[in-house]
Amino acid sequence: MKTNRPKIDVPLQPIDIILDLISITLLILMLVYVTMSYSELPDIIPSHFNGKGEVDGHSEKIMLWLLPALGTVMFIGLFILNRYPHIHNYMVNITEDNALKNYRFSTRIVRITNLFMALLFGIISYSMVQGAKSEHFKLGDWFIPIVIGFSILLPIGILIYNRKINKP
Repeated sequence: MKTNRPKIDVPLQPIDIILDLISITLLILMLVYVTMSYSELPDIIPSHFNGKGEVDGHSEKIMLWLLPALGTVMFIGLFILNRYPHIHNYMVNITEDNALKNYRFSTRIVRITNLFMALLFGIISYSMVQGAKSEHFKLGDWFIPIVIGFSILLPIGILIYNRKINKP
């Protein structure tokens, strides 16, 4: 895609490094947990939970590898995308004057998304393993409201904040 936006390096701030390190740590912990638990699991494991957090679907245990694999691929893809903030989607015209603050904001949102996805996939992987180990395991009533809250309320808050930083 050809764009006239300035191509500048966005220097990492400590929070950016921390967000990436937490995401990588969560992905590694998820992979280690699945690896350590895999051999002791039955051939069929819980793979779906209803709105109450109760198991309502099962799959072969090989499907347990899907979330760590998908989480890793997503992290790598978004990590690479962050190297090119000039191709991100913006609601304002990007100029030399506002490029750094908008690029920094956009790359930070991508890092937060990476962290949220790593955490979400980790919780679901943990729940699948625990559900396979115990027939009485329940994901929890808190899970859906928190996911919806982060999926709806967080983007609204981000849009409001973005409009605030882009006022002339």
